[in-house]
Amino acid sequence: MSRVEERKLKKESRRKKPWKYTLLGFGVIIVLIAAYFIYQAVGVYNGLDSLSKPKDTIPIGEHKEDETLKPVQWEGTERVNILLMGGDNRGLKENDQARSDSMLVASFDPITKKAHLLSVLRDTYVPIEGHGEGRINTALALGGPNLAMKTIGDMMGLDIQYYVYTDFEGFKSLVDVIGGVDFYVEKNMNYKDNADGNRYDIHLKKGQQLLDGDKALQYVRFRHDAMSDFTRTERQRNLLSAVADKLKNGWNLVRMKEILDSVAPYIKTNLEVSDMLELATLGVKSHMAGSAQVPPMDLIGDRKVGDAAVLSVRNDEKLRQFVQDELAKDSTVSVQADPEGKTDSKSGGNAASN
Repeated sequence: MSRVEERKLKKESRRKKPWKYTLLGFGVIIVLIAAYFIYQAVGVYNGLDSLSKPKDTIPIGEHKEDETLKPVQWEGTERVNILLMGGDNRGLKENDQARSDSMLVASFDPITKKAHLLSVLRDTYVPIEGHGEGRINTALALGGPNLAMKTIGDMMGLDIQYYVYTDFEGFKSLVDVIGGVDFYVEKNMNYKDNADGNRYDIHLKKGQQLLDGDKALQYVRFRHDAMSDFTRTERQRNLLSAVADKLKNGWNLVRMKEILDSVAPYIKTNLEVSDMLELATLGVKSHMAGSAQVPPMDLIGDRKVGDAAVLSVRNDEKLRQFVQDELAKDSTVSVQADPEGKTDSKSGGNAASN
């Protein structure tokens, strides 16, 4: 081979090397991205698994299981209902069982992709199987999560398949790990809570602001106004909707392992990993179609039990029908008919022709 040919080959070789390095760089990036998502996937699976494992530090469910109270199994095609319970574990003695301070039912329709939040007034006086009548929030302490699900499900006329329980610290941890929630606080809120060295005092200013975990907890706990628990449950629904929207944010979906690691120590649930994955997919695809208080104001009656005032249900059948009517609504769509019989959606759709 001549010297001219050798020099030509060397020049061509030098020209090709940068492309090799570029391709190698892309390859490394792809491997790193793949490794990250594998790490996240394994971490998410382990995090979900840890949520369903027994936790001795959470004082609920330490009851002998009654098979007659076992919730029905969700098949994946029918409506699924999840009881969300928030508890105040402060001041509990050894072997004491926590009451559910806050109770909400998250209901998802896998066909229509509509989600609803129904908050339950904790002083509602209802039948509790095996225990006569009592405040609905005592069912958890009397018989554990299964009895709580059955009691609330019976009142609403719903099958409740799952529950999730957390305490103050679990709620704070969730809000903090997603970076807080942008939210409008409708008024100044102040309350001194002398328990635990005033750790849970409430001091909020009116206005739009970023609520961290501590301030978000203050907001959902506040009930020291004229309407007490009635307005508190509405605030809880509104804030939880904002948290759900933030969780569906693309960045938080990528950070799901970190989120699960943060909240796992504070959560107890009967959800299995397969259920969580299926529900997570359903949740991302669903939209918040509405929320309501149960019982509604027009179905609440006053009642005295001993010296205590409780809330009674005026008509059980009407209450169950109210729940069904609420679940059929979609507050994101409002359709009106014009005089010519055409329809127009307030959500921005065009008029439909006949």
